[in-house]
Amino acid sequence: MVLFYYFCTKVQKKDYFNIFQIMIKTGDRVRFLNATGGGMVTRIDQKNNLVYVEDEDGFEIPTLITDCVVIPQINETTNFPRRQQPEVVSSPTLITPTISAPITIAEKREIIETTEGETLKVLLAFFPVNIKQLQTTDYECYLVNDSNYFVFFNIITRGEKNRKSTANGLIEPNTQEEIIQLKKENLNDWENLRVQLLAYKENKEYTPQNVVDATIKLNVVKFYKLHSFNENEYFEEPCMLLDIISEKDKKTIENISAGEIKSAILSKEQKPQSKVFKKTENRKDIIEVDLHITELVDTTAGLTNADMLQLQLDKFAEVLEQNKNHKGQKIVFIHGKGEGVLRKELEKRLQNRYKNYTFQDASFREYGFGATMVTIR
Repeated sequence: MVLFYYFCTKVQKKDYFNIFQIMIKTGDRVRFLNATGGGMVTRIDQKNNLVYVEDEDGFEIPTLITDCVVIPQINETTNFPRRQQPEVVSSPTLITPTISAPITIAEKREIIETTEGETLKVLLAFFPVNIKQLQTTDYECYLVNDSNYFVFFNIITRGEKNRKSTANGLIEPNTQEEIIQLKKENLNDWENLRVQLLAYKENKEYTPQNVVDATIKLNVVKFYKLHSFNENEYFEEPCMLLDIISEKDKKTIENISAGEIKSAILSKEQKPQSKVFKKTENRKDIIEVDLHITELVDTTAGLTNADMLQLQLDKFAEVLEQNKNHKGQKIVFIHGKGEGVLRKELEKRLQNRYKNYTFQDASFREYGFGATMVTIR
């Protein structure tokens, strides 16, 4: 700074005006020599030897050129003034890329089909984020594709004025994936749910499935009840399952006419309690008991998987109790193949509670893999 003042005193006033005019240009950052502050030069008035400096607050301050000093541009890493580097223009060169490892394309997941998977079955699964706080918790919503088909899905809920697509996409066969985080305050938007499904198979022949456009009445009160979340065959944690295919044809009570109600009552009165019969009056002949849930109840509305399993086990125990004194009696319990949940439960009870009874797979020719024969001892 001393050298600066010495320089200014050694040149004539006219000359150092010209020097500063050359040194300062628009866009430079300057400091004031005779006052506090500074800023960026926005314009230069050479006629009056003035520069207009914009400070941090955006005000433009007219200042004599001789009262300003340019702040050198500082290098960000070395703290030295930055030197303007000449632009280097190089001739284009051909670069040969080198590959350190072979590039592989991810293979598609192998689709393993099941016999049951030829029937389209798609479910929604709801998990509470905190099952101990059902009154305040949010929910995770999963889509379960329990079939051999690729499925395009579209989940439509209520918006502020119209309906809106809340989740949509494509799910692969025999998989489940999370599709949305459901906030507690948005539960009421799911009360009147609409689900659209389009199923197909890739690169192979298949039986076309009907397009599903299901309007479902979802009882949101169930989200606040602990017993709504049960153990199931799809997940390790308890959840609430909604079978889209079976729910799509259900009618709400408002849409059922008086005639339909009367017809249903008469039909129920005429229907037998359960499908249990003997082939002949001979006690030694085989008794057949169909444990399919549709043979035990008129409707599964409102029943969880756990509820239905318990009804089947209760019927199993009831039949064994009725025949406990009939030594040698053979009873065939028809449970179907399915996922094997009911079959395993029957075998567990026979091994623990009815140890003196013998059991085996029933005739494959008559029942396939879906029946167990118990002999009373």
